[in-house]
Amino acid sequence: MKAACDIIGGRRLLFVMAVEAEYGPHLRARFTPLMTGVGPVEAALATGMALQALARQDGLPDLVVCLGSAGSRTCPLGDIFQIASVSWRDMDASRLGFTKGVTPFIDHPVDVPLATPLDLPLARLSTGANIVGGNDYAAIDADMVDMETFAVARACARFDVPLMGLRGVSDGPGELDHIDSWTALLGLLDERLALAVDGLEAALRAQPG
Repeated sequence: MKAACDIIGGRRLLFVMAVEAEYGPHLRARFTPLMTGVGPVEAALATGMALQALARQDGLPDLVVCLGSAGSRTCPLGDIFQIASVSWRDMDASRLGFTKGVTPFIDHPVDVPLATPLDLPLARLSTGANIVGGNDYAAIDADMVDMETFAVARACARFDVPLMGLRGVSDGPGELDHIDSWTALLGLLDERLALAVDGLEAALRAQPG
């Protein structure tokens, strides 16, 4: 899996997205992302392979930026949020005495904190392999849901690379029953995510190191 870093604010950044549908003209004008495909397995595989290749070239990024759409029943449609932390809703080994959301024998918290360099609203994100809609939200302890960010976070942790997340709310209120329910706002999110990315230059230059 070939990946290349963009230089922003004097740092090497690797942008990670799931699918082309979320990568509109505004984002295309700013960076070329690693496209992972949908879901935690594809995201972990693609990100891990890309980081391994960059490590062999002594070119690991200073920061990975995972961005795209997300669902939420509480965050306003069309708004952009910076991800404060991400959890994995699929992992449940509690019958064996492990904390729900924690991978057995691996030392990670339920909510994995992410880098938050931008002055944007924060949200807690839940990653899983299912499309969430309707009453499913009631069982999830997070502000937003997606299908990739936790997997990207695990790959980044393996290479000791920090991760930040940017997500725009594409769906959530009501029942998600057709792909059009997801794609209707992707054009608006493309524009607003691009504006958020524009803020990285100044934010990263202001950070020490």
